[in-house]
Amino acid sequence: MPMLSINRSLHLKILSGIIVFGAWEIAGQIPVSFGFPTFFESMAALADMVLDGSLLHAYSDTLRPLAIGLLISAFAGIAIGLWIGLSSWFDWLFLPIFIVMQAAPLAALIPLLVMVYGIGLTSKIFVVCIMAMPVIVLNTAGGVRNTPTNLKEMGRSFLGTEKDIILKVIIPSASPIIFSGLRLGASAGFIGAILSELKITPTGVGDIITYSRSIADYPSMYAAIFSIIVLAVVFLNLLERLEKLLFEGNVRGYASD
Repeated sequence: MPMLSINRSLHLKILSGIIVFGAWEIAGQIPVSFGFPTFFESMAALADMVLDGSLLHAYSDTLRPLAIGLLISAFAGIAIGLWIGLSSWFDWLFLPIFIVMQAAPLAALIPLLVMVYGIGLTSKIFVVCIMAMPVIVLNTAGGVRNTPTNLKEMGRSFLGTEKDIILKVIIPSASPIIFSGLRLGASAGFIGAILSELKITPTGVGDIITYSRSIADYPSMYAAIFSIIVLAVVFLNLLERLEKLLFEGNVRGYASD
């Protein structure tokens, strides 16, 4: 049964890719717009950028603020979310800050970050953190807060300390929601990394997108966008595998599985 489920999932993913890329190719052939290349034209441009090394060089600039920002957001976001979920006082004091951060328009905040931190690496890391951390904090806090009371009471009835309750009951119970927050936060972080390169200084993949658009090299522009989407999907799948590895008995599947 698990093997059939894995095969079905793989087949559905392949079918989904065929539908999306087929629709992309058809839309480019019509054409929908002069600035909308076909799928194969974009893939040819992607191959050219990989072979000449320009894409790899661009990612060496893009991945640095992205990796630092996501690491800070993950560790700090989970820690703050746990604290908010466990303490009503901390919830009342700090939760509104992250709600405002999530609702605030990032494009309006970028000029303020540039004024304070300049146009270097620090500003880009802050953009990634502002995008990623609120989602992680809010999901973690929600997962901790909604841990079933009977599970916590059962842990205490077995003479578990508060540390045991947190590490062995609350965190495993909240792990699906925490990892959902990590995946959503990572997706937002990728958006923040590219947005910072488009709005602060044109470096990395953002520079390829900006330059390709300026010279009407639309296949290269779409190829760069496609590459960052693929990287984000791979990263999110790795997070999903990590969740299954750490909390194997607590991963919730689909009802149709």
